[in-house]
Amino acid sequence: MNNLFTLDDKRVLITGSAQGIGFLLAQGLAEQGAEIIINDITAERAEHAAMKLRDCGYTAWTSAFNVTDPEAVESAIENIEREIGPIDVLINNAGIQRRHPFTEFPVNEWNDIIAVNQTAVFLVSQSVARRMVKREAGKIINICSMQSELGRDTITPYAAAKGAVKMLTRGMCVELARYNIQVNGIAPGYFKTDMTKTLVEDEAFTQWLCKRTPAARWGDPQELIGAAVFLSSKASNFVNGHLLFVDGGMLVAV
Repeated sequence: MNNLFTLDDKRVLITGSAQGIGFLLAQGLAEQGAEIIINDITAERAEHAAMKLRDCGYTAWTSAFNVTDPEAVESAIENIEREIGPIDVLINNAGIQRRHPFTEFPVNEWNDIIAVNQTAVFLVSQSVARRMVKREAGKIINICSMQSELGRDTITPYAAAKGAVKMLTRGMCVELARYNIQVNGIAPGYFKTDMTKTLVEDEAFTQWLCKRTPAARWGDPQELIGAAVFLSSKASNFVNGHLLFVDGGMLVAV
């Protein structure tokens, strides 16, 4: 029981982790003993983030690749497993957001959102899962969203992508659980991040959010770490196909 949540000797790849929530999760998992592989499309940004972890005494590597490019993904995963070691935990965190009214949403921005938020999850998970299947062990965590379940003005493509990731999580569970691979999702509610800065600064929206959320406040990104530790550790070995909502109760409130 004492080491139920420990991540000692666990190697974790987190996509889009050079900044934002991805980097926060990297720090949180590293504190529990995980060895972190930072991913970003830009090598310099990934190395800068990894250095921050190393400066704190943690073990961190980098792997710069475009998560939407099938060939780049396969090459990077092969290189990680050969040069660094087996990936024990994959966290599909990379994501983007664009805001336009549905009737005016540019097709190219729809394509970008689907590529990064949905297709990339499939590509990276497929490549990593092939290796996990051979080892008959592994954990995959997909960062979903409140918009995996709910719609909201101006972000319909984002909601469509996150809804798809919810079902991808469940489908992967059905096919991979027999190989001792746990596939789950974390669905954050409304957190104060760079992506939500405009909404945080919108007084009317913040008032609405506090009334709509039973916890009556924005989430602190630090509050996502516990969910990631749980789903990365052996404490969740019989948890599969589950979406863990970290939302202050918003989803269950009328």
